[in-house]
Amino acid sequence: MKKVTLVFGLILGVASFATQAQTVTVGSEAMYPTKNIVENAVNSKAHTTLVAAVKAADLVATLQTKGPFTVFAPVNDAFENLPAGTVETLLKPENKATLVKVLTYHVVAGKYDFDAISKAIKAGGGKATFKTVSGGTLTAIMNGSHNIVLKDENGGMANISTYDVYQSNGVIHVLDAVVLPKM
Repeated sequence: MKKVTLVFGLILGVASFATQAQTVTVGSEAMYPTKNIVENAVNSKAHTTLVAAVKAADLVATLQTKGPFTVFAPVNDAFENLPAGTVETLLKPENKATLVKVLTYHVVAGKYDFDAISKAIKAGGGKATFKTVSGGTLTAIMNGSHNIVLKDENGGMANISTYDVYQSNGVIHVLDAVVLPKM
């Protein structure tokens, strides 16, 4: 009986360690793989603008569903680098449809971590296109051997600065810029 308890305890310890190993810090806060995209994002100090936009667009419930989703999450600085007044304009109730389109352009159905995106790029001869939830496309290319860059439909570029922030319903990659769909 002691051996069974010891083995079971070791298995639980290893499982606990594996979960902790996947915890990533974003915006000075831990992102737990057992929580969903929204539960983690609301704790990131680097994503307060994104969270406010998701709330204004009524996308909280959607991003809490089972998914899986891949979210390319721009940091606050990325929103601040948009032309003056852009964020304020998008957050107005009369611009909700445009806000939804911009936000869902940052979401891909399915779970694409660094390895999956890299393999798709290699299979695509140097680039991979992903259909976004908004119906647009994002193109991923390698910049060196360990950096993926996203190109939007307008030619805008965004670097992924933090990869593989696993969630219970998908994965988040942190972006240094906002990618924009054709309007």
